[in-house]
Amino acid sequence: MREDRQRLDKWLWYARFARTRGACARLVSDGRVRLNGNRVTQPSKGIVEGDIVTVAAEHATVVARVRDLGKRRGSAREAAALYEQLGP
Repeated sequence: MREDRQRLDKWLWYARFARTRGACARLVSDGRVRLNGNRVTQPSKGIVEGDIVTVAAEHATVVARVRDLGKRRGSAREAAALYEQLGP
């Protein structure tokens, strides 16, 4: 994958939308994630900074703008820096 892109499931894991990367991949493959308003079912879909990601997780629905792709799964503070939550 190009350097300015990252796999969607990997980014969701870095941003702590689920505990495991496998769970993030299942969120995507189950159709619970939208990228720029379009439903995505391929965990390998590439995302870039500025994309809008909507995640309908078990605990909440989150709409977020990707601010950074991240390099690793870090603390909650590092994860929160990867996106800007839109809406309430």
